[in-house]
Amino acid sequence: MSAQNKADSSKSVIINSVDRSINVLEYLYKAGGETSVSQISKDLDIYKSTVFRTLATLENRGYVVQNKLTELYSIGPKLYAYSAVNHNHIIAESIRPYLKKLSDQYRETVTYGILTTDFDGIYSIENILAIQSRHNLGIISGGGANQRECYCASLGKCLLAFGEDLNLSVYKRSKMVKFTENTITNYTSFMKELDIVREQGYAVDDEEREIGLFCLGVPILNSRGHAVAAMSMSGPIDRIHDDNFEEKIEFMKALSKEISENVYL
Repeated sequence: MSAQNKADSSKSVIINSVDRSINVLEYLYKAGGETSVSQISKDLDIYKSTVFRTLATLENRGYVVQNKLTELYSIGPKLYAYSAVNHNHIIAESIRPYLKKLSDQYRETVTYGILTTDFDGIYSIENILAIQSRHNLGIISGGGANQRECYCASLGKCLLAFGEDLNLSVYKRSKMVKFTENTITNYTSFMKELDIVREQGYAVDDEEREIGLFCLGVPILNSRGHAVAAMSMSGPIDRIHDDNFEEKIEFMKALSKEISENVYL
């Protein structure tokens, strides 16, 4: 069977109402708030009556909710409940080819992580996936390990700088351990550091956790510009922060954009 015939065959079995429902759900998710039937109809080029019936069906199953005061619609509790199921391993496998691309380019340890919250409200990095350096002298990173010290990690800085609805005031009471002379140890300095990360779009760990170790991190953003994850490249400072450092920053930013567009948007 030719490629064209396969494509035609695939299209012939698509159920239009299901396809339309998914389009509406994706639209509401990307909108990030309450939206009217008229706006959905206009943006998706679907009749208002069809949009209304689709929303009514989704609302009946808990996938969308209507604000009875404004008559606007938003994503419902059931979808959020499903999103809370641990699916990190699925996402990790989608991310792996991109991390491998970065690892192949520079042969350094590459790590992908997300933000979690400990019992006392302090944020931690959960390292979901790591690809080890192929240099004889390289950094060993363990996937699945949590790191509480976000203040001295490029991943942590990216996740906190671009995170959504975070309570950064917890760092006013959280002790910041001084690992090296470069470690940030107070709230004011940390907030200034996060401002710099937001401005430049990347973060570094410049021998802040360990002398000789340098990490470069970039956030992975959703459609609203908030970090859903971050990735970093780690190694000896003389290899990471070399004459090609700016090139590495741009390479990682471009790769992050690919991940955002192909996995998270």
